[in-house]
Amino acid sequence: MDKDQIKQALEDLTDTLAAIEHERWSHWQRYMHSKAIKQSNGSLTIPAELVERWERQIETPFRQLSDKEKDSDREQVQNYLSVIKSALSK
Repeated sequence: MDKDQIKQALEDLTDTLAAIEHERWSHWQRYMHSKAIKQSNGSLTIPAELVERWERQIETPFRQLSDKEKDSDREQVQNYLSVIKSALSK
């Protein structure tokens, strides 16, 4: 593929990749909501230990994450890579 073909192939993938991103986000939100405590007014309270852990992860560059944390991120990337590889091999 030349550069223009690659550009077009990637542009054609926008909705497919956006659907993967939405599923990833939805999965994360379901997880977060399952860990939070629902209040009577409908708001959610996240336990302090999770806030501490997630804030640490937010501030940590990928290269400094634990192997388990890196593997979790790598697993998410695989959802994207399989679609991109398939499109580029056409």
